[in-house]
Amino acid sequence: MSNISDISVKTIDGKEQKFADYQGNVLLIVNVASYCGYTPQYKGLEQLNQDYGDKGLKVMGFPCNDFGAQEPGSNEEIAKFCETSYGVNFDLFDKVHAKGAEQHPLYKTLTSSVEPQGDVAWNFEKFLIDKQGNVVARYKSGVTPTSSELVGAIETELAK
Repeated sequence: MSNISDISVKTIDGKEQKFADYQGNVLLIVNVASYCGYTPQYKGLEQLNQDYGDKGLKVMGFPCNDFGAQEPGSNEEIAKFCETSYGVNFDLFDKVHAKGAEQHPLYKTLTSSVEPQGDVAWNFEKFLIDKQGNVVARYKSGVTPTSSELVGAIETELAK
């Protein structure tokens, strides 16, 4: 099992953020895009944020333009789109590469930690992180945020 606590990322407004600061919370990390068939999943991600945020879940969106160039916007444009189109209040981060030569260290760890290992296949793949920063599960794009499979796993981790 791999841990992400020593990895740093940038928030959508450019501030450095360490995953160690999220210890004690369950994290759901998702590579997001504004122009994808899965983009309506923003609604479900925000629903998870509303339902479980006060119980210790942190939903984290990482914009990514690696798949079909479906996230061409600037960080400012992405943040505005998410807020106005889907009422997103969960944390958004700087655009990252989820695969390839410039793959972000976060995604190097995520994609090698749990089965199935290997590159992220498309936008809106989800990774579940436990309260200690360990990567515990991976969900393909077709698993919706409010699916019983994902919600059950989130509730199990929150209860630990």
